[in-house]
Amino acid sequence: MTIRNPADPRRSWTGKFVVDTRAFDSLVPGGILKAIGLKPRGSRDYVLADGKPVTLEATVAEIEFEGVIVGGTIAYGREGTEPLLGVTALESGGFEIDPRNDRLKRLPEIMMKRGQPKRTAA
Repeated sequence: MTIRNPADPRRSWTGKFVVDTRAFDSLVPGGILKAIGLKPRGSRDYVLADGKPVTLEATVAEIEFEGVIVGGTIAYGREGTEPLLGVTALESGGFEIDPRNDRLKRLPEIMMKRGQPKRTAA
């Protein structure tokens, strides 16, 4: 996956990410985000996998994976933190997890609004 600075798309970083469907936002070591010129836009309160609450700085960046580019919130992780792709970026790109095959699965369409399901004659 690639993280890009939207103000200067030539500044980017490509690496391996773990997809975490229990994480809303994505997470990348802060040094990497700073190296591509991203600056914190604020901070957010999170709960880590071990249940520990933590406040992390966050920014907005372009996230590219599987040929799709989405905008997403990325938290500044500590150095050595494994990069995570959160569920908001995943769903925004039109993907879901296929747990049977442990892969990303492209959705046939992306929902724009909730509404009544289509009914077909049986």
